[in-house]
Amino acid sequence: MKTQALARNVRMSPLKLREIGRNLVGMQAQKALQFLRWSPRKSARLFYKTLKSAIGNAENNLSVSVERLVLQEVVVDEGAVMKRFQPVSRGSAHPIRKRMSHIKIVLTDEEGTKVTQGKQK
Repeated sequence: MKTQALARNVRMSPLKLREIGRNLVGMQAQKALQFLRWSPRKSARLFYKTLKSAIGNAENNLSVSVERLVLQEVVVDEGAVMKRFQPVSRGSAHPIRKRMSHIKIVLTDEEGTKVTQGKQK
């Protein structure tokens, strides 16, 4: 059975999140939690929260043991972009794009399922 968790409008760029997300695909859920717990990056904290939510969904809704769960898919999509402007010399302004992301983690307990990495942009 598959279960998933979403974190929407995360205030971090997709490129920074994908660096950590690429390493998680195919890991067992417990090992992924330990990896994220001791990683010193903000993106690791965001993935940790989302993964804990996915594990909670699997335990509560499907009554699946945590030891059997494997990360099947990790998808980081682009979210909304806040547009700001930085004043520069001679009365001009440069645009600043503050990017947001959506994180999707899919867990499965089935043996031998195909593990995919999800969309990469």
